[in-house]
Amino acid sequence: MFATDNSIRIIKLLALLLNGALTSLQIFFLTLLFSLPLGLLIALGRMAPQKWINAPIKLFILIMRGTPLLLQLIFVYFAPFYMLPEGFKFSLPRFTAAIIAFSLNYAAYFAEIYRGGIESISQGQYEAAAVLGFTKTQTFFRIILPQVIKRILPPICNEVITLVKDSALVQILGISELFRVAKNESSRIFSTTPLFVAGLLYLFMNWIVTRVFETAEKKLSYYH
Repeated sequence: MFATDNSIRIIKLLALLLNGALTSLQIFFLTLLFSLPLGLLIALGRMAPQKWINAPIKLFILIMRGTPLLLQLIFVYFAPFYMLPEGFKFSLPRFTAAIIAFSLNYAAYFAEIYRGGIESISQGQYEAAAVLGFTKTQTFFRIILPQVIKRILPPICNEVITLVKDSALVQILGISELFRVAKNESSRIFSTTPLFVAGLLYLFMNWIVTRVFETAEKKLSYYH
């Protein structure tokens, strides 16, 4: 009977943690969905020769990389209500605010990774493509970008692994992701077991991320 009760408690605990992990995965995938393409656009703007384009983008990147993500989460959630004038105030849903803050933050980091990868390509390749009759758009997407992707995979992987762990920060907005659920359950039953299991789930998710990027690097090894 005692063993049966323990099994039921373990199953309930795993169900709670997996439900929290599902929220963490939603944050993870939605952040990547928005931040990866946005980061490329920001990188191209950052490299634009026009000051009126690259100056505000440099400031944006400085703010996103120079302030804590936790502070950005709080700002995005509370700013529309407390900083806008009367008649324009509104409140974002907690989850929406979290995705906006995460996407803007990670887009800034991805932008600098993209920029480093693009600038590492020799100017001779652009000149050779022009001689062959490629337009600038064709040159970028057919010749430059495939090489850039191969070069930036390791730093992108590092940021993605960090994203898995950073998803725990959304608890500041009261979102029940994996870590918040584990912490609450740990306090309720006076045990560190939920936190330990949550740590294993984070480790498992990051192991999958690592394997995916290792496979991608092998697939793109022909660009050496």
